[in-house]
Formats: sequence, C-alpha cells, structure tokens
Amino acid sequence: MRVTDALLPRLAREFGAGLASVSWVITGFAVAYGVMQVLFGPLGDRIGKLRMIAIGCGGAAVASAACYVVPGFHGLLAARAAAGGFVACVIPLAMAWIGDVVPYEERQPVIARFLIGQIMGVAVGAAVGGYAADTADWRWPFAILALWLALAGVAIGLQARLEPARGTGSSRFFHDMAGVLANPWARVVVATVFVEGVLVFGPLAFIPTHLHFVRGMELSRAGMMLLAYGMGGIAFALIVRRAVRRLGETGLAIAGGVMLALGFVAVALAPWTALAPVACFAAGFGFYMLHNTLQTNATQMAPQRRGAGMALFASSFFIGQSAGVALAGALAQATGTRPLIAAAGLLLVPLGLAFARLNQRHARRPRA
Repeated sequence: MRVTDALLPRLAREFGAGLASVSWVITGFAVAYGVMQVLFGPLGDRIGKLRMIAIGCGGAAVASAACYVVPGFHGLLAARAAAGGFVACVIPLAMAWIGDVVPYEERQPVIARFLIGQIMGVAVGAAVGGYAADTADWRWPFAILALWLALAGVAIGLQARLEPARGTGSSRFFHDMAGVLANPWARVVVATVFVEGVLVFGPLAFIPTHLHFVRGMELSRAGMMLLAYGMGGIAFALIVRRAVRRLGETGLAIAGGVMLALGFVAVALAPWTALAPVACFAAGFGFYMLHNTLQTNATQMAPQRRGAGMALFASSFFIGQSAGVALAGALAQATGTRPLIAAAGLLLVPLGLAFARLNQRHARRPRA
C-alpha cells in the first residue's frame, strides 16, 4: 500500500514527469482498492471471508510480479491499480471475520492487535520504498511483495478449508449496501472515515518527498520517517486496553485528532530534521487512536451485513485516500509541501471533535 510513497521523487526522475503525474501510482492503487472493496464485501458474505481473502492474495501476487517486470510508467500504473483491486479484500474482510467471532466488548483491543500487522506494513513499506529509491534497481520490492502475497494466499486458503460454513451462501449487492446505509450511524462512520482518508493519507504520502526536497534528507532516510509513524501506531496498540478504559471512544477520537495535528504541523514547520521522527511517531499514535475507534464502530454498524458494512467502510476510507493523494499532488506541485501538510493537520482537530460529539449521542442509544 505505501511502498511507492518514498519512491515518488525517483519515479519523477525515472520517467521525466512531475510529482502530480507520478503520484498516480498511489492514487490508482487507492482508487482500485476503494472501488473493489464494495464488491468484495458482499462476495465475502456469500462464499466465505477467508476464502475470498485467499483469492485476493493470489491475484495481488500476480499483479505485484507484473509491477516488477512491466516496462514504462503506464504499465507500472496499470499493474499497481490491479494489485490494489485484488488486495482490497484483505483488511475489511479480516475485520469482518473478527466481528463475526469476537464479542463487541472485547473487539477494540483485538482490532488494535490486528492493526499491528497493518501498521508494520505501512511503516516497512515506506522504509523499503525509500531504500529502493536510492538503489540501481528500484523495482525489487515488488518481487518480494509478490512472493509474500502468494505464500499468504496459500496459508489463508488452507485455513478457509477448515471453516467452510463462514459464508452465508447468499448476497445481494445493492440490497446489502443500501441496508448498511439505511442506518444513520453507518452514514456518519462512513463519511468520517472518508474525510480522515483525505486529510491523513494525502499529506502522509508526501512526507518523505517534503523531507527530501525541503530538509535535504536522503530518500532512504526520509522513507524511514514513516517507520516512526508506524511505531506510534504500535505504541498505541500496546496500551489500547487501558486507553479505552480511561478515555473511552469519545476521548480517543478527540485526543487522536489533536495528536495528528501536532505531528503534521511539526513535520511541516519545524526547522530541525531531528524532530521529524518524533513528530511522525506522534502522528502515528494519534491516527490509530482515531482510526481504531472508527473501525470498532464500523464492525457493529451493520451486524447482519458485516462483510458489506466493512467493505463500504474500507472503500470510503481508500477512496478518501485516493482523492487526498490526487489533491495533495496538485497542491504540492502548486504551493509546496509545507502548507499542504500543516493545513491538513489543523483540519484534523475539528474532524476528531465532530466525531466525538456524534459518538456521544450515539452511545446513549442501545447497541445493536
């Protein structure tokens, strides 16, 4: 998902294009990822969530191998979009499966532990991409991804054979999606995660570029800054149970928005590169405070259509990401990365406050 973030300056040189143009390798992945989740959710409800994940991993492995071998920018763009489309089923259907087997009261800590895998992927992907950008053959991470996805698909496919009854055997696409959106709280959660995707991952994709061009960091080191972002998420996952007890969902949403803002503004404006990993750590901690709260609510917003509900949630999130990266690419080229990152950070504070207030009202109603 994030392996091409730190590669953007290298891709711009490699293909003789501007940042706005090469950022479409991120946008194309995210658009396909977001759109295909709407399809995979109902399919997971129909044929079984783990089985659908295994199929998606296999397709993503082939597409990632294509990223390694295809010539030219347009071939890379098409292969990345295909990879995004196939791998789209993994996170939402895995979370829907957790929703099937874990009671709501225990779900937030379980989801936080599940998030460690996602966080490490975000962090290591960006770091590996930054390292690859400074090597002669910048495509080698895609070969590793292809192998990893193939092995994961086989392992999950074997597990799916042991749980053939997880699928419902029936799913109606538009009926399922309409059923999820008929719930007013589902609309709030889906809209909030869309805006979160725009405001967090658009600017986040350009943090390595910002540190490279504005602060003079090598791309390999700049990519490592997103490893600190991931470490912030892991730190939150380790204390999530205590954080939920002390702050509740409302407090987590507010504190998450504030910490994200502080982290982004510090990355954008601080004159010392030594502050960058600290700021990225704070941003990662804040993001997972807010996002984990949204995810936990999403698992319960449509219990009878959980696969469709999680797919709609994740689709909205990644369509928001794609819109955010496209917008951020245009703004970065027009105004520079500093105002882009700082403004996005400041806008995250009212987002966290608004969701916290709405969540307080919703919490007064009985859980489904």
